Amino acid sequence: MAGRGGVGGGSPPPPGQGVGAERRRRQQQQQEEQERPGQGQHARAGAGPAAPPRRRQQQRQRAAAMEPGPRRRPAARPRCPRRWWRRRRPRWALAAAALLGAALALYACLREPPPPAAAGAGAGAGAAAEVSVLLWWEPFGRPRRTADCRRRYNITGCRLSADRRRLGEARAVLFHHRDLALRGAQALPRAPPPRPPAQIWVWMNFESPSHSPGLRGLAGLFNWTMSYRADSDVFVPYGYLYAPPAPRPFSLPRKTRLVAWVISNWNEEHARVRYYRQLKEHLAIDVYGARGLALAEGSVVATVSAYKFYLAFENSQHTDYITEKLWRNAFAASAVPVVLGPRRANYERFIPPDSFIHVDDFPSPRRLATYLKFLDKNKPSYRRYFAWRKKYEVHVTSFWDEHYCKVCEAVRMAGNQIKTVRNLASWFES
Repeated sequence: MAGRGGVGGGSPPPPGQGVGAERRRRQQQQQEEQERPGQGQHARAGAGPAAPPRRRQQQRQRAAAMEPGPRRRPAARPRCPRRWWRRRRPRWALAAAALLGAALALYACLREPPPPAAAGAGAGAGAAAEVSVLLWWEPFGRPRRTADCRRRYNITGCRLSADRRRLGEARAVLFHHRDLALRGAQALPRAPPPRPPAQIWVWMNFESPSHSPGLRGLAGLFNWTMSYRADSDVFVPYGYLYAPPAPRPFSLPRKTRLVAWVISNWNEEHARVRYYRQLKEHLAIDVYGARGLALAEGSVVATVSAYKFYLAFENSQHTDYITEKLWRNAFAASAVPVVLGPRRANYERFIPPDSFIHVDDFPSPRRLATYLKFLDKNKPSYRRYFAWRKKYEVHVTSFWDEHYCKVCEAVRMAGNQIKTVRNLASWFES
């Protein structure tokens, strides 16, 4: 007996194994083969291209993900075939080239120097330009070789000359007062040619007011002053202390004598001569120069270095007038200076208070002599006057090269700043 849904006898087919189920299974298989090209009928028959390696790898990963069981770790990504790189290299190369070009353009922009400043734009507008400085008179009529400011003082952009034909092009003109006093104001440059409006006339003097005649008739002639005074437009002292980059060991020379004094201009009316005459009554003093022992030229430092003390007595007493008698004759020779000049407070503006002995510290020359004898016998107390040597070195100003280069540097840094010294005498004599 035939059963339902069968052709002949027997039990009915299990679910999913009938004719309809078989048809649906084939349709589903065809659909899957169409969705996976390269693995269907064409792949089995050998017709049609094979799937690229990367796509086959993706298909295997999807198939493994659909299978039941523990999740498999995905295989390492294969290296890209050479033709894939060739196909995409132009896009990467173009992008990299564009990025590199932008970076180079930005770097060039940042490295581009600023445009030069216009003339008169500020106080330092002319600092980069070369400055011509004319020396109207050689000091004391002694011609000297032109200074090399760059080599000696690291000052660039300076052209120094004593050729008066360069007056019209000079940015600054130097006038030494001692020579001006000898020749008079009529020896100053006169028109023609007219004085350039931006030209700076610099009054230069390193003598004290007591030895600077002819100051009264110079009002309104000069723009700047250059002297040993700290309030000058260009301040050039006879010397100064400076801190070196690294401390240098100091060795005190062997001392075999007590007090020395070098003097070339002996004048009984000077305060220094009067004080010396009182001091020598209580203390032995070796005098060199005009009224004393002979001294070979250039041997001051070598001679004084054998003495414990040196009389750094100035020929006159004025503000900031502290000459080479302190800086070279005493400090450079490693002798303790006994000073007679401006007040102690004025000295202490430039040197440590325990580096010198001032005559004003004692009520009389006799008391000063007693103190010097005490230091002669007391070595630790004497050596305290050299404690500053652990920090500072001594610079002695070089005449006249350093002065010329300093004024050149000041002109370069000042730019177009111009002024006039209305009353030279009242300022310098104050």
